[in-house]
Amino acid sequence: MADNRDTADKRDSTDKRDAKDLATEGAEDRIKGVAKVVEGRVRSAVGGATGDTGEQVKGKAQEIKGKVKQAVGKAKQRLDPNPGVEGE
Repeated sequence: MADNRDTADKRDSTDKRDAKDLATEGAEDRIKGVAKVVEGRVRSAVGGATGDTGEQVKGKAQEIKGKVKQAVGKAKQRLDPNPGVEGE
């Protein structure tokens, strides 16, 4: 019986160590979003320079994905009542 509790205790402590607070996750999402927006703008510009409309469209789509990722990150940061404190 003690073995089951030990396993559960180990799993709980691992979950807490791996968990990030929402503010940290939000910041990471915002950074990734900015990178996607920049990547999309470059891709769109390359498509425009080469006359490849397909590449321009893909670049614009990537920009939109980045903006959505940024918005998700902002929302996560706003939802975190205790920024900098890991979730429990």
